[in-house]
Amino acid sequence: MTIVVALALGAVIGVLLGLLGGGGSILAVPVLVFGLGLDVEEAIPISLIVVGLASAVGALPKIRAHQVEWRLAGVFAAAGIPATFVGAAIGRLLPQSVVLIGFAAVMVTAGLRMLQERGELGTSCRTGEFGVNWRRCAPRAIPAGFAVGLLTGLFGVGGGFLIVPALVLMLGVEMQIAVGTSLVIIVANSAAGLVSHLSETSIDWGITAVFAGAAILGSLIAGHVGIWADVIRLQRWFAYLVFVVAGYVVIDTLFVH
Repeated sequence: MTIVVALALGAVIGVLLGLLGGGGSILAVPVLVFGLGLDVEEAIPISLIVVGLASAVGALPKIRAHQVEWRLAGVFAAAGIPATFVGAAIGRLLPQSVVLIGFAAVMVTAGLRMLQERGELGTSCRTGEFGVNWRRCAPRAIPAGFAVGLLTGLFGVGGGFLIVPALVLMLGVEMQIAVGTSLVIIVANSAAGLVSHLSETSIDWGITAVFAGAAILGSLIAGHVGIWADVIRLQRWFAYLVFVVAGYVVIDTLFVH
């Protein structure tokens, strides 16, 4: 029965990832904790595996289309990878209830970001024919990369809901390049976050394989269907769903357990 639930829930996460190009992974930890009954310590590394694999699959067509700013991805990863170990260390010191409440706060932040209108391009970086203006770019890119890595290690989220706006609104990267670059950054941070958690917990590889496989398949199928979908409307509905799940996490953590 657990395998069936993992298969169904993984498919749902994958469909959301495929339709929205990201964001769906923020539901992975709540789904694993409340849907499959795992502890947060068990759910986070599984979430990182799913997020990393799904992002890697999504990144391949972006790489082939040359829609990745590799140097900027390197800066984010260089700042974010050490931060994932810091986040994981902090998470081990906190009670599960505190981690879940913090995760709910991150979910609300992500939902609000999804409801906001797209802003104009920032001006700190240039990724056109003149390359990147590192003197203006690095002072913003490095702390942004560290913050995303910290969230990855602490909560097991990819951070795409923060990376893409940071690349577009703060650093001036075009949206298509930002999405591809974000996926590469998520893969690197997820791998580092997984390493930081492996020594502290065991992973149910059966559930992980089913959950990840269903998520990747769902993402691939939905990615093709999503070409004809109203992404803005879907994103708005998804934001409301995130708010509902965040509310459930808070109520269950504070008043049920």
